[in-house]
Amino acid sequence: MTRSIQRLLFIVLPLSLISACGCSSDRKDNSRSVVDSLADLERSKNEFSVPPAGSSTAETAVADEATSPSAAGTFKVRFETTAGDFVVEAHRDWAPLGAERFYQLVKSGYYDECRFFRVMPGFMVQLGISGDPATQQKWDRNLKDDPVTQSNKKGYVTFATAGPNSRTTQIFINYANNKSLDSQGFSPFGEVIEGMHNAEGIYSGYGEMPDQGQITNVGNSYLERAYPDLDYVKTATIIEDAP
Repeated sequence: MTRSIQRLLFIVLPLSLISACGCSSDRKDNSRSVVDSLADLERSKNEFSVPPAGSSTAETAVADEATSPSAAGTFKVRFETTAGDFVVEAHRDWAPLGAERFYQLVKSGYYDECRFFRVMPGFMVQLGISGDPATQQKWDRNLKDDPVTQSNKKGYVTFATAGPNSRTTQIFINYANNKSLDSQGFSPFGEVIEGMHNAEGIYSGYGEMPDQGQITNVGNSYLERAYPDLDYVKTATIIEDAP
């Protein structure tokens, strides 16, 4: 199955939102300034993805879930990470298909050892490419879009996308009120209800430097070698399920 590299639609952030995240002094600062990259962001504005050569989102089949997801109820997921723990409460009625995919991914242990490979202070933090290429390939199944019923507020959790009906495994946590994403089809399925300060403390020194194609094809060995300071998920587990 071909794959498009998932990227969020960029917005030009107010300078007041562009700030460096506090990092430990023993970490080497290899960050690319977000301010310096604004020109690049402007050029990529209105682009959801930069697909690998020969690939096309249209060529990728959209997966129908084997069972209808529940229309109501919540479940909570604890992320134990190298930056500290946080808890996400997922709402099945906000985005039924997205919530069900997230549930299945967590149940399978998919997010364990996943790196936070894209961190933009004042915007969002992204994860969800498996450190094991075989696992990534197994879950690389596109999901139909959910209607947007909630706004992308600070702390809300949403699937990344490469265009219509292209959600797979990548998710992001909003670091700010990114309501401009609502009209672009980004449908939140949950929110961080505990430990948001830990989510905001995830190492941001590499910005967007890690290459998503390399992560997909090589896995964590690439990231450990090239970006050793990335924070990552130790385990993600369902701690409460209320159908």
